[in-house]
Amino acid sequence: MRRALITFCLLALLATLVLAPAAAAENDGRGYYGPTDDHVVTNAGFILIAFFPLLVFALSMLQRRLDKRKAARKAQEAQLGDAHWRGGW
Repeated sequence: MRRALITFCLLALLATLVLAPAAAAENDGRGYYGPTDDHVVTNAGFILIAFFPLLVFALSMLQRRLDKRKAARKAQEAQLGDAHWRGGW
């Protein structure tokens, strides 16, 4: 099984190396978007400047919500006490 996995990975790497020049030569190397001039690069930079603070904000809000849930769960467990010692045999 391990030998087959190594063989498959090597074949995938070989196929990538063989097909890469043909993919780069398509469309004169411009890619799908078209020619990249200063205006395109500037707009991409502004998109990145806006994206990363929004990503940090969204992940911070997610972390805040998860922390609130964790605190509520711990408060509920503390209010119930140690259920292991309550009632039963």
